[in-house]
This record gives sequence, C-alpha cells and structure tokens, in this order.
Amino acid sequence: MIYNLDKINEMAEGDEDFINSVISVFLDEVPQDLEGLEKALEEQDHQQVYQLAHKIKPNVDLLGMEQTRAVALQIETLGKNSANMSEIRTVFPLLKKDIHQVVAELKNDFNL
Repeated sequence: MIYNLDKINEMAEGDEDFINSVISVFLDEVPQDLEGLEKALEEQDHQQVYQLAHKIKPNVDLLGMEQTRAVALQIETLGKNSANMSEIRTVFPLLKKDIHQVVAELKNDFNL
C-alpha cells in the first residue's frame, strides 16, 4: 500500500462519510489533473505544468504519499522555473506510476 489515511483520519475524527468524500474527490480530480499535466508536457506549457503539479501535491500529501508529494513538488518547481521539458519528462513517469497505483488501490480498498 503506497498510501496511508492517518492525516485524513485525524481530520475526519471518525466521520466515515468525510473519509469517503475525500477519497471520491481524489479519484475524480487527480487522474484528470494527471492527464492535463501530461498534455501540458506535450504542449511544453510550463505554466500549466506548474499549476497542475501544484494542484496534485496537496492531494497526494493528504494520503500520506510523501515520495509522490516530493515528485509533484519537483515537477511544480521545474514548471515554475521554466526548466527544460526533458528534465520534467524524466520525473513525470514516477508521478504517473504512483497515482495510477494509488487509484487502483483506493478503488479496491473502498470498493469503488
């Protein structure tokens, strides 16, 4: 399991509906943001790369995905600094792999 619910559980204070809501929002938004990020990379749109990585970062952080958050932060910083797109492309597969894995795990673990 590449995620943990410690932060969400702390915020939820036992409210299962809240936990399910956070998971649902993650599953709805993050894969779309990831697709947008991939498209922004193809279009070499640094601003969009920055914005989408910035948006993904707190979502993976909420699920305790520290390594994934670090990769999102790296992509965010590279996008903000208009770094060479090939540099961003070398890091992006790590983010993509982790997000696809966590989406599959969440769907399985929450029967979604």
